Parts: sequence; C-alpha cells; structure tokens
Amino acid sequence: QVQLVESGGGSAEAGDSLRITCTASGRSFSMAWFRQAPGNEQEFVAQVEWNGATAYYADSVKGRFTISKDEAENTAWLHMNSLKPEDTAVYYCAARRGTGWSHRPDDYDYWGQGTQVTVSS
Repeated sequence: QVQLVESGGGSAEAGDSLRITCTASGRSFSMAWFRQAPGNEQEFVAQVEWNGATAYYADSVKGRFTISKDEAENTAWLHMNSLKPEDTAVYYCAARRGTGWSHRPDDYDYWGQGTQVTVSS
C-alpha cells in the first residue's frame, strides 16, 4: 500500500515563506500538490515529474512557489514564497502512476492526509 506522508505548513504572515514536504513509500511517482480552501473546490497547485526534471504550476502560484523532488528519497517539497492570504487552504500531496502533466485530481492515484497553511494579512 502506497502512503504519502506530509509535514510542514502552519501559519505565516503575508509575504513570508513556508515549506511543505511529502514523502511517498514504494516506487518513484510523479507528485503534485493540490489545495482546498473552505467552500472552494480542490485546486491544482503544482506538479513535478517522477525524476524531478520537469515542473508545472498553476498561474496563481507561478513565480512564487517552487516544487522539487528527490528521486532517491521519493520526497517532494513545495517551497512557498511571497505568501498571500488567498493561499490559505489545506494542501494535499498527491502521486500518480502515469506520466505527463495533469491538473485533474481524478488522474492521481494516491493522496496524503493534508496539511493546513494559514496566511494572515
């Protein structure tokens, strides 16, 4: 059974930085972060390919967030800079067996438990 374990997150002020981490058991996967704020649908944030070579970002975080991955440790990080109050959400790590880019939650096979990120103005 594949497990995704998340850590990090927490509270920050606007303009600050935070980092969240996700470690997957088993084989190497393409990994992504989604987020969901209260009353909103789940939103794609960023994805990194299984070998860490290519990353994709939502327009709302491009230039502020960086996703990276260590293939050997099967761990992905989401570095969040210049945080805004609208970044407040529960952030979920996800992994997929398939290759290529996808922003659709249904294309992901495994999910973490979620970690709260709260940004105050």
